[in-house]
Parts: sequence; structure tokens; C-alpha cells
Amino acid sequence: MISKTVRILIVFAMFMGVFAYAPDVFAGPAACDNRNNNTHAKLLECVTLEGVREHQAAFQAIADANGGTRASGTPGYEESVDYVVERMTAAGYNVTLHTFPFLFVPLPVVQQTAPINASYIANAAVGTGFGSVSGAVVPVDINLTPPRANNSGCEASDFASFPAGSIALVQRGTCPFSTKALNAEAAGAIAVIIFNQGDTAAPDRNNAVNPTLAPFTVGIPVVGISFADGAALAQAGSQATVTVSPPQNITVENVIAESKGGDPNNVVMAGAHLDSVQRGPGINDNGSGSAALLEVAEQMAKVKPRNKVRFAWWGAEEAGLVGSTAYVNSLSQAEQDKIALYLNFDMVGSPNYVFFIYDGDDSDATGAPAGPTGSAAIEKTFEAFYNMVNEPFKGTDFTGRSDYGPFIAVGIPSGGLFTGAEGIKTAAEAAIWGGTAGEQYDPCYHIACDTYENVNLHALDVNSDAIAFALLQYAMSTEDVNGVGGKGNFPGVSGGGAIPSNSGQGGLHDHDHEPVAE
Repeated sequence: MISKTVRILIVFAMFMGVFAYAPDVFAGPAACDNRNNNTHAKLLECVTLEGVREHQAAFQAIADANGGTRASGTPGYEESVDYVVERMTAAGYNVTLHTFPFLFVPLPVVQQTAPINASYIANAAVGTGFGSVSGAVVPVDINLTPPRANNSGCEASDFASFPAGSIALVQRGTCPFSTKALNAEAAGAIAVIIFNQGDTAAPDRNNAVNPTLAPFTVGIPVVGISFADGAALAQAGSQATVTVSPPQNITVENVIAESKGGDPNNVVMAGAHLDSVQRGPGINDNGSGSAALLEVAEQMAKVKPRNKVRFAWWGAEEAGLVGSTAYVNSLSQAEQDKIALYLNFDMVGSPNYVFFIYDGDDSDATGAPAGPTGSAAIEKTFEAFYNMVNEPFKGTDFTGRSDYGPFIAVGIPSGGLFTGAEGIKTAAEAAIWGGTAGEQYDPCYHIACDTYENVNLHALDVNSDAIAFALLQYAMSTEDVNGVGGKGNFPGVSGGGAIPSNSGQGGLHDHDHEPVAE
């Protein structure tokens, strides 16, 4: 169950400025509470940006109450699961939890305690030892003067005057990380902090380094930090605490919710990963896809689909698609064969967005692998929606970085939407979609500022409707994907960008996409 603290935070957010609009709008139009949204026009009227933002506010409140994160293996993820289960159960779906084993690796902690108090982003070295230690930080033959060439810690003689029982601060450069760590351990260091070299302006020479000691291991904590943080720790009189906790074998849950009706032999699946990274609340990545999918599911609750609709909120995506892979691998061949298609929604409201559609057939001619047969039809369905609402779009490759990967691997037709992550927006893209060329699609990707404010409302609004459009379309007919016909007023969508005139759908677009006041 959602904790009392989180419930209070959600209410507080609604009344103290996270929402600048009245809470009663979250229910959507009054008619939406009771009617069967069995046409595109009716469903799109009821799927609202305000409804999606309600769920994002809940995810933010959960993170706020749990150390700023909703990562798998943390209480913030568990409360996110509880929230989705409660909402989907209340909506009338058959809800189950799919559990899977997970190796949770806690983030290391580097806390400077003197002469200043500061916490630094750190990465545990591959091959590190574990424990929590405190002591003086002693720089070992470092060089902070450009171009910062050094052989810090590369020779045993570098530690000739090193005081045993101290934390060794060494700089990237010249020799393997393992050499530096092994020399420090032999000299009596209780921990090793390796900071980046800073020899160029490139991010990979300045950001927190990811040391690998393999094939060697050490018995003391070894972490990597940024050049700037290393320089801060190098000041005279520096003291610090370094904590590297051992990995933990735990179980984590995916949330699976199915419609009570629909053909169980022709299942339409849609999924979004529910977890954040450990360093942030993940309200765009992937509170955007999770919240949009939840809003669409709630507004489709009274629909009587021709095909069974199965929603999934995945765990441990950020650790390598662990939850979705475990789910697909748990299915028998016969169960996999019943899945007509899979739709994936991971980051659908990026601040510096582009409307990307997964390229099902490599029609963009990038040379990337096409999706399984039927994936091209899914791409065309999303193209049709964007064309009807006069929004430009662009193909993006199946790179295997999100939860469609396990489905594609077993031949299930797949597709979905994406608005960009750490990729850089081009000048040509900025000319089409606005925003800022030369910056990341999401400048807060995988860091603490991925909060409730880190969302482009226009992109999130448009994509929430696109998700609703495609899901209702395939809930009623998958003929264009696998040849299984459905309701006559839901013919397959052509690539031409319009619902055929005999569809009986009426108007598609019954509410605008202007950003709400915040």
C-alpha cells in the first residue's frame, strides 16, 4: 500500500503549487467517469494531460519520500508498484505481480567532511572491495595543472611517504586503474578514490570515471569520481567517508494488468518501465511513459476489446532490461505466440523533444535491423496519428536499449514512441520541433533534476493521445499486423495518414494540445 507519508505529499503537491489547476479536473470530462470510450474520438476526449500529470505528481511524491529515487530495489520502486496496482485494480483490471530475481547494486557514497561538507557522485570500481571507512584524504602524485599529465599511483614508490590508514586520492593517467588500486592497498590505504584526468574538455575526461580493476580485485573500497570533485578532495586537510556496499540478491516485481474481456489468443501488449535510476526520481525517464500508459488504461477500463489487452510496468529496466527479459523468458512458446504485438513507451515527454517513432522496417535506410514482420504496420499507425494532428515525426532505430528488446528477440512485432534521451538535438531538428540545437533531448537524463518540472507538456500531451489511439486501434483489430480481423469500424490504418472514411470514428481530436498553466 502507498504510505501515509506519500499520500500526504501528493495532496500537498496538488494544493501547494505542483499543480496550478484544480484537482477535480483529473477525472476528465464528467461523461468519462461512466461511459464506454469505444471510439477514438471518445477515448481521446477522456485521455487528458491533467490525468497524466496527476500520476507523475504521485511518482514525484513517492521519490521525495524515499531519498529522491524510485529505482528497482529501493522503497521508492516498491511504492511505485503499489500505486500502479491500486489504480489498475480500482479500474477493474486483472492485476498480477510478476517477480524476478535481481542483483541490486547500491550506489557508493563519497562524503567529504573537512574542510568542507560535500557529497560527490561516485561509481564503484569493477573488482572493488566493500565497506565504509573514514579518514584523511591523501593525494598521491597528482597534477591539477593543465595539461595534467601524471603517473599518479603507477609506481610503488609513489606511496613511499603515504600514511597507512588514510584514503588514497589518485588521478587517472598513464597506467591501468588496477595498478593504482593495488599499489595503494599494498601501502596500507583503507580506500582508493580515482578521479578523472581532466586533460581535455571532453565529458569522458571530466565526468565521474568508471574504473575497472578486472581481472584483479582488491579488499578495500575503490570508487571513481569526476575531475572537479577530485580537485575539491585534494585540498589540504581533506577528510572523507567512502562507502561501497556489497550487491544484494533480491526479488523485484513487474506489474501486469489485463482486460477482463478480449480474445486471449490474440493479446495486445503495451509496456513502460516503472523504475528510475538511483540518482533521480525519473519523472521523464520513465515517469512519462508509465503515467501516460496508466491514464490511457484507466480511460479504456470500460472498453470491451475484441482482443485481450495486457499492460505492463517493468522493473529493473535501468539495470539492463532485467524485468521485461525475465517476463518474456518466463513465457512458453505457446504463450509468446499469443502476443500479437508489443508497444513500448519509454520517455515520451522529453524537454527538448523530437517525435520519434520506432522504425519497424528500416524505412529510414539507416541500415539498422528491422523489427519482426508486422512492426512496419505499427509504425504506420503512429505515423497516421501524427499526420492527423499535423505533427511532424521522425523514425528512430530499434537499438535494443529499451523493453521492446526481449519481445523483438523472440519475433513479436513491436513499435512505440520516444522523444529522446542523452542524444544531441540537431539544428535541422530544432528547425522542425523547436527547442535548442546542440543540447541533449533530455538535459536531466539519468540525474537528479529529472523531476516533475523536467517535461515538455506539449510533447507529453500529444504522445498520450498517440498511445491511446494506437492501443484502442489494436484492441479492436490487429489485422494489419497479423491478419486477425476485428471490429469492422476499426480497419487497419494505412500509411497515408488518415482513418478511412468508412471507419465510423468521427472526429479524432476533441481537445487541444496547448500546455496547461503550471
